[in-house]
Amino acid sequence: MDSTTETRTEHSTISARGTSDYSNISVDTTNTTTFPTAEHIPVFNTFAEKRRWLLEEMAGAFRIFARKGYGVGLAGHISVRDPEHPDQFWLNPLGVHFGLLKVSDMVLVDHEGNVIGGSMKPVNKAGFQIHGAIHRARPDVIAACHTHSVHGKAYSTFGRPLEMLNQDVCSFYNDQAVHTEFGGIVLSLEEGSHIADALGDKRTIILQNHGLLTAGSSVGEAAFLFILMEQSCQVQLLADSSSQEKKIIPDHIAEYTYKADAYPEAMWAEFQTELQYETHMDPSYKN
Repeated sequence: MDSTTETRTEHSTISARGTSDYSNISVDTTNTTTFPTAEHIPVFNTFAEKRRWLLEEMAGAFRIFARKGYGVGLAGHISVRDPEHPDQFWLNPLGVHFGLLKVSDMVLVDHEGNVIGGSMKPVNKAGFQIHGAIHRARPDVIAACHTHSVHGKAYSTFGRPLEMLNQDVCSFYNDQAVHTEFGGIVLSLEEGSHIADALGDKRTIILQNHGLLTAGSSVGEAAFLFILMEQSCQVQLLADSSSQEKKIIPDHIAEYTYKADAYPEAMWAEFQTELQYETHMDPSYKN
């Protein structure tokens, strides 16, 4: 995962006859300018300020996930690497509904699974094994999201990546992995390591017969990638259920769209619109 801002063309030239023939489409990528975002990731002067910001976005992401129906019983977790102590990370407590989580509920754990700070509540063991392995393997990952969302679970049964069917799913072009060896509930370090190995250097992974997991250099990036991937699974399932022929976006256009729209700060900025609504509806997640 590269945190460097990608570029896009200021003027793109696309010409095609008909809506289903991509063979004569060309994209001018020679004149590049930085892709604009509505907001920029803030910079903080102290670890305490950055930690507070990370935890607010973490709690806000859970509230957003709750509104979207991603919560199922005790399943699902978001992890956030501590800015001051990168060998430690924050998790949600076990047994608290996504829609009730607040900053003060979050739990700090070390990479051995010991609860060492925050609310000191117990955490999901499977969540620790998955996220602990990812944070160990990927120093660039600040946050990771995993839930048992409906369409992610349904699509995961195929054990294959999403197809480039539309503009949104191009955000995963060459940036999605598939873990095809479901080993049951992740209660062992070995199984967590298998997931981390399958993720590799990608930001997203489909866990066969399990669901989705996304990772990012910010909470907003990881959370919006999850929202987008869940929606893309729904679209893929709908398209697959039709008898009509699908038109797949060609590689060069998918790659161009990925570079233009899916870089880390753009994903974070997309998440801010979701967080704005959540803050307007119920800002108690900040408590």
